[in-house]
Amino acid sequence: MTAQPIYRHEGERVPRNAEGIAAALSGGQRMEFYRELLAAAPEQAKGVLLRWWGQAMLDTDPDADARADAVLAGTLPTVSVDDLLARRRAAGLAVD
Repeated sequence: MTAQPIYRHEGERVPRNAEGIAAALSGGQRMEFYRELLAAAPEQAKGVLLRWWGQAMLDTDPDADARADAVLAGTLPTVSVDDLLARRRAAGLAVD
């Protein structure tokens, strides 16, 4: 017997680097991303990359419209913080 994952993992839609992030952003956003990245001190660059990667992932989410409709309809599945922390602990992940 074999098990199949519920959700297929086909890699990230947006690579976690400046080139991948910039490619996923629209023209105006791309310019703002580069402006922030170039102005960032070395210790701030990681934060800029992470924030804009999150934006790029949201902008390229193929299910964004359906998810927004579910939020507005009040039908989006939710989980409590306690349940989320319990899941992370059970998986051996950090909860700090």
